This record gives sequence, C-alpha cells and structure tokens, in this order.
Amino acid sequence: MEKIVFNPIGYVRTVAVGEEVKDSVLVCEIVLDSDLVKALEGVAGFSHLFVLFYFNQISTKKPHALVIHPKGRADLPLMGIFGTRTMFRPNRIGLTLVELLKLEGNVLTVRGLDAFDGTPVLDIKPYDPLGLPENARVPSWWAKLYEET
Repeated sequence: MEKIVFNPIGYVRTVAVGEEVKDSVLVCEIVLDSDLVKALEGVAGFSHLFVLFYFNQISTKKPHALVIHPKGRADLPLMGIFGTRTMFRPNRIGLTLVELLKLEGNVLTVRGLDAFDGTPVLDIKPYDPLGLPENARVPSWWAKLYEET
C-alpha cells in the first residue's frame, strides 16, 4: 500500500488537559506556520471551520478494538469504530467543527476544538451550512447522547 505523509500546517495551543479538552465551550488557539498567513485570507468571513488534526498523543503500542461501546458506555450498543467519533482510529485523524472567534495573523482563536496542547493541525476548511443534506439522520443511540448533553 502507498505510504501517505502529511506535514502539519500548525499546532493547537490550549491549557486544557485530560477530559477538559472535550468541553464544547473550551476556547483555544490554532497557531499556523507563519508562512501560511496569506492562505487565511477570507477565513474571517466564516463563523465556523472544520479542523482536521492528528491524534499524536494516542498510543499505538497496542491495537485498538474495532468494535466499541460509544463513549465507553455499556448502556449503548456495540458499534464499529467507523460508526462512532472515537479517537482510537487506524489513522488517528480527528475532525471537529469549531466556532471561529478571532483571527490575528497566523493565530485562530476557536471554541470547541477537542484536541490536546501541541496537537498537529493538518488542515482547516470553512463550514458551509448550505451543503447540509435535508434528510440527514443519526441512529437512536446517538440521539440519546445528544439529548443528555
């Protein structure tokens, strides 16, 4: 199989540790390489961005299960990892929709990024609500989690 290599475009800067990174109101910064400032032109016009990042702090020493209980909750059905948002993935790539609060130079201040300090950022993409499908659905266990938050 072909080897794929990514180079980070920047890194996450946050004071949150452990489970704190999952707090959806958490504000942190994405510090992009300074030579990418021109690539940020137009980003400030968007309220939300998708952030793709690399789970660099997840252990690869032991293989992760392919089937899990979402959120580690035994009251939820066993699901394949691709049917969940678990960080324990074969390629350890994370995707989070964040709110853009501020853009100054090469620093984006965002809310809702569930990544640790120093996490490599692979890409950012503007969120386009016009592209949402009208018939989107989620399974009942997902709806249950959403109702509890």
